[in-house]
Amino acid sequence: MHIIDLTHLISPDMPVYPGMEPPELDKACSITTHGFREKKITMFSHIGTHIDAPAHMLKNGQTLDELPIETFFGTAFLCKTPDNNDGIIDIDDLKAEGENIEQADFLLINTGWDKYWEGDEYFSGYPVLSPEAADWLSRIGLKGVGLDTISADMADSKDFPVHNSLLKSGMIIIENLSGLEKINRNHFTFSCLPLKLEKADGSPVRAIAFVNDSGRDDGLE
Repeated sequence: MHIIDLTHLISPDMPVYPGMEPPELDKACSITTHGFREKKITMFSHIGTHIDAPAHMLKNGQTLDELPIETFFGTAFLCKTPDNNDGIIDIDDLKAEGENIEQADFLLINTGWDKYWEGDEYFSGYPVLSPEAADWLSRIGLKGVGLDTISADMADSKDFPVHNSLLKSGMIIIENLSGLEKINRNHFTFSCLPLKLEKADGSPVRAIAFVNDSGRDDGLE
């Protein structure tokens, strides 16, 4: 079994959503002065590879700490955006893999956009689900949808139709995934455990794929 890290490194100079401040990782204690190292960490809840809880967009939506732990672990199906993609992942693109998606807990979409992580291109022009595709996904009982882009909606969106459609169904959204191209199977086990923060609208996660090499598709022995 291979364990593949799908998480961007959190650092003071990392890319952040426009308008957000980068994280601060300050030296609070040192071995020389205190006999141990400890950092003071200050950052937004939607930094780097992170989860959006329903409460992120919905007035009465559940926070992460209100969701059962099983929400953040399960089987995943990985699909890639078509080569002729025009920036929109449409319902027909998904329905072509409908049975595989319906049998999974998570849909992860490899757009390849994380190759722009260090550049200005990362913040606009990335592929997104169409509202119709998001509505279809919201009806099939997934735990979550993950993408290797900065947002599930277009950069200039004001009403966030994809976020609202998915989150209203009780799903979580995982954004800023990294390294999906390293996964050599479409079916595997996925984990995206958040920090256990009170009333959390979101949280950074350590997203991981467990990929089985034995011929089984679920990722675990």
